[in-house]
Amino acid sequence: MTSQSRIRSLINRLARIDAAGGWSGSLNPAQYAALDYLGRANRYSRAPSHVAEFLGTTRGTMSQTLKALARKGFVQEEPKTGDQRSISYGLTAEGVALAEAPSVIGAALSELEDQVAEALESALAATLRAALDARGGRALGLCKTCQFHDAGPAHGYCTLLNLPLQPGDRELICVEHKALSDDAT
Repeated sequence: MTSQSRIRSLINRLARIDAAGGWSGSLNPAQYAALDYLGRANRYSRAPSHVAEFLGTTRGTMSQTLKALARKGFVQEEPKTGDQRSISYGLTAEGVALAEAPSVIGAALSELEDQVAEALESALAATLRAALDARGGRALGLCKTCQFHDAGPAHGYCTLLNLPLQPGDRELICVEHKALSDDAT
């Protein structure tokens, strides 16, 4: 077995262990993954299509997943201003509590030395970028790593959307993200 095969096998095993942790109470792993994404996404990146893109599923499947989470009281619909056809979802207090609950993988990662954790993060981020490039996907990265992010005013500013950022937005996932290293369009 090659090193690449072993690494892929380890990533798959970790993903399955993490997904198994998603069978929490009345949630299945897909619902838990959607909650996790919504807890880490900015207010412009919470439409069913955004969640579906990030999780690699269909819009229809994700729409049903989000509706089930709404029925269970973990998310709520947030109609977009000016577009009555467009819906976003936000976490309820119960959803936040569940999304922020500690995981087995998170606990194991917290035991790594800082230098090892940073190297692992860097290697996994590069692997993710290469995989997304190979299938034509978008990175959906953090605001603070985007070429449209201006750190200057207060909590920052998005020069693409021409909007001030709210407290904490810099650390959230954005569907409009364009990495600093990407060619400007």
